[in-house]
Amino acid sequence: MTDLVTLTPIGYASSPRADPTDDVWVAIEAKIDLVPEFDLEAFDGIEEFSHVEIVYFFDRVPEDKIEGGARHPRGNTAWPKVGIFAQRGKNRPNRLDASIARIIRRDGRRLILQGLDAINGTPVLDIKPVMR
Repeated sequence: MTDLVTLTPIGYASSPRADPTDDVWVAIEAKIDLVPEFDLEAFDGIEEFSHVEIVYFFDRVPEDKIEGGARHPRGNTAWPKVGIFAQRGKNRPNRLDASIARIIRRDGRRLILQGLDAINGTPVLDIKPVMR
């Protein structure tokens, strides 16, 4: 078994948000553009779903900020410390996140979404339809 995992972005997020603030993402319209290595057909059928789950990489979290234990959520000392796996903070050990967003439409190699909590330029690792 190896400890090394290599992931390559399948696309990048475009968002009006450049700052990773914690709240009010639900109304944000964002886009994901596929990298050129994927054919246009990679999105075929995506319009049949109302929502997608986006897996992405927190590429702007410095390694020295990664948490492995407990902390106050959102840095709020009025809240009790909880473990990193009991919160959705960006300072995660592998800097991965998953977000469910509503599909607004597809435009060729671009997917337009509402509620994606990724900042502009974020590397997207996977897109999966939400099945209920």
